[in-house]
Amino acid sequence: MKKLLALAVVAGGVFFVIKRNKDAKAEADLWREATAPTDRPLNGVSPNGNAPAKADSASKN
Repeated sequence: MKKLLALAVVAGGVFFVIKRNKDAKAEADLWREATAPTDRPLNGVSPNGNAPAKADSASKN
C-alpha cells in the first residue's frame, strides 16, 4: 500500500511539473506576442489604438 501511495505522489509531482512548464511556455508565448514590435500600423492606427505621429507635423512646431 505504501508503494502505491509513493507511486501516486511521484506521478502527481511529474504531472504538476509538466503542467507548470506548459503554463509557463504559454505565458511566455503570450507575452512575446503582446510585446512584439510591429512593422507598420494597421490602417493608420497603431495596435494600441493611438494614431502614429506624422513626421511633417513635428517640424511645424
